[in-house]
Amino acid sequence: MKPKVYIETSIPSFYYESRSTPDMVARREWTRKWWSNARETYLLVTSLAVLDELNRGSFPGKAEAVEMISSLLFVSIESAIIEIVNVYIQQHLMPNDPIGDALHLALASYHKCDFLLTWNCRHLANANKFGHIRRVNAMLGLYIPMLVTPLELLG
Repeated sequence: MKPKVYIETSIPSFYYESRSTPDMVARREWTRKWWSNARETYLLVTSLAVLDELNRGSFPGKAEAVEMISSLLFVSIESAIIEIVNVYIQQHLMPNDPIGDALHLALASYHKCDFLLTWNCRHLANANKFGHIRRVNAMLGLYIPMLVTPLELLG
């Protein structure tokens, strides 16, 4: 069985990134390289939360980013996930935004995704936060996905 990867909003955003600074170009190229090989190696999933977040934004490539994720499997947002989000926020694990990072982490955890793929290195793919995430998910009896960037999954 292929490892399951939850695709968070920053992945389709960076795939169509248009800024030309070296760090933005590098992230765009790593994202594109990973994406071109991902379908063979991983089961890619996303959620309506990602679709909503992309639709709320205003950026070049928005229509393409929405189309990019539209063909993926969408995991459901159960009522239990909302409770998990509330715990994440109460435990100061994620910012106080119930439709942001806490929701993505709750979805990936609840649906037992092997990886949560993101370029959000402040709140998600952050080694300094992973211990706290692991403790809270263990307390809740939840699966603990690896929080990674495309660069980490390129091999």
